Amino acid sequence: METKTFRVGLTRDFMKADGSLAYGDIGLSALDAAKGVTWDFIQSDSHEISPEIAAQYDALIVLGRAVTRKTVQSTPRLCIVSRFGVGYDEVDVPACTDNGVILSTTIGASTRPVSTIALLYILATSHKLMAKDRIARSANWAERAEHMGVGLTGKTLCIVGFGNIGRDLAKLVQPLEMKLIAVDPYARREDAAKLGVTLTDMEPAMKTADFVVVTAALTPETRGLIGEKEFGLMKPSAFFINVARGPIADQKALTRALSEKRIAGAGMDVFENEPADPKDPIFKLGNVITSPHALAWTDEAFKRVGDMAVAAVLDVAAGRLPKVVVNRDVAGNQRLKERLAFHAAGTRA
Repeated sequence: METKTFRVGLTRDFMKADGSLAYGDIGLSALDAAKGVTWDFIQSDSHEISPEIAAQYDALIVLGRAVTRKTVQSTPRLCIVSRFGVGYDEVDVPACTDNGVILSTTIGASTRPVSTIALLYILATSHKLMAKDRIARSANWAERAEHMGVGLTGKTLCIVGFGNIGRDLAKLVQPLEMKLIAVDPYARREDAAKLGVTLTDMEPAMKTADFVVVTAALTPETRGLIGEKEFGLMKPSAFFINVARGPIADQKALTRALSEKRIAGAGMDVFENEPADPKDPIFKLGNVITSPHALAWTDEAFKRVGDMAVAAVLDVAAGRLPKVVVNRDVAGNQRLKERLAFHAAGTRA
């Protein structure tokens, strides 16, 4: 059989307008060093990756583009979609499984960066950072007394979603001497107890918490998990922080709770629709701090995520399943078995 290259395509949202990489070192040197592997940016910058594009590659590394059933239904080469990040709400997972395409994510690589920004929002909201920045810039120091901060000692932090990020956040806040509770039906009480965390249900958690931080994955179960009822249960002195996915919380309900001062404030790195509409009423509120789903973006974070995304691709190029496989059932797909065996033999189609 004629030997050809294992082709890797990166979505074009990794690029700046001038064609250079937008996010610095994301581990692509490992692709350069791999024998028989080449990579390039896919030709189209449309939101949905077309089947014509997907058919040209053995692997795709995807940032913010959609992989649909149409994308993967006629792709004779494609073996893996390596998602640059943790979420995969824009990837049709059953379609990937049906067509013998692995979906891999970089779960774990972004744990510390995201838990760190959750802590940043806790500190920024409790200390009224943005209001005090405005006071300093306007030299209106007499206004300082109107923005007294909130001490954290003894306050209750509720973590919604006690996975890797939630557990890491619990570790980070230990020196702050807060009371820690979490809402996660799949977490084990003994694991939580080791971190000084008490598992509880949503209703008592929302009533008790001084800070509610969402770190859960977006799933059909968590979509709309926090809405009018839940915000209505929160204390007027409480803060809501979302560093996970926007659709987990009802943004309109949150806006109403903030504008009516039924809760004290919020920190949001994510929105129901992204990019968020600049005319959205939430941006007019003075008791919310926002960022464009990028607060965790650092050189360290992108290098770690990139290394993991590339490693998954190179595993497949060597005929192996990567360490993280979202659609585990795909391992039984005959087409995928044949493709992995083919690559393990050291030849390329």
